[in-house]
Amino acid sequence: MSQPFVVVFAIYPGLTQLDFTGPFEVLSRLPGAQVLVASRDGGPIRSDTGLVFADTGRLADVPRCGLICVPGGPGVDAASQDEAFLAQIRRLAAGARYTTSVCTGSLILGAAGLLKGKRAACHWAWRDLLPLFGAIPVGDRVVRDGNVISGGGVTAGIDFALVAAAEIAGEQIARAIQLSLEYAPHPPFASGTPEEAGEATVQFIAPRFAGRKQAFAAAHAQDRVS
Repeated sequence: MSQPFVVVFAIYPGLTQLDFTGPFEVLSRLPGAQVLVASRDGGPIRSDTGLVFADTGRLADVPRCGLICVPGGPGVDAASQDEAFLAQIRRLAAGARYTTSVCTGSLILGAAGLLKGKRAACHWAWRDLLPLFGAIPVGDRVVRDGNVISGGGVTAGIDFALVAAAEIAGEQIARAIQLSLEYAPHPPFASGTPEEAGEATVQFIAPRFAGRKQAFAAAHAQDRVS
């Protein structure tokens, strides 16, 4: 019997649940996949909106994986400075076939030293912070550079996961998963990107990120000189 293809979602307090649950729904449908949800210490993990994921495993107890995925969310500020968490990301990524992220999860990969010289995606409001870690920001919904595959903001996690599914199991399987999920988005508004939304909507939402971005940039700029 062949060994399962192990997928690990490395989660942390304050993640955005759809960054995780979107690609989880796709990759858990891969034939022969074993999908694990793990955190630094194991146990319950609370998302940024209060949804709790119970009984996560400990990252240190996962010997290896074929794919590691790091989601984003407001908790990225603390997670990207948690050396114990980053050490486990680095360890698993070293033996993984694919190192992946969704949304601001790419900033955690960057903080772990895994994106130097790599092209990567991120949420549009945080993309300009990728160069802090030597990464090259790209505005595409899914970006691949070698064995690193990153998705843009939140819902792009589904797109990323379908790309990864096609790579792992073939396009026909990925197409079948997409059909089973009836993933055929037709949003009611053309405002899913800054370019579509227009300046007024961008300015309406931008203050939500400004303070956190400044604090994040300052913390990691300090890391680079210390």
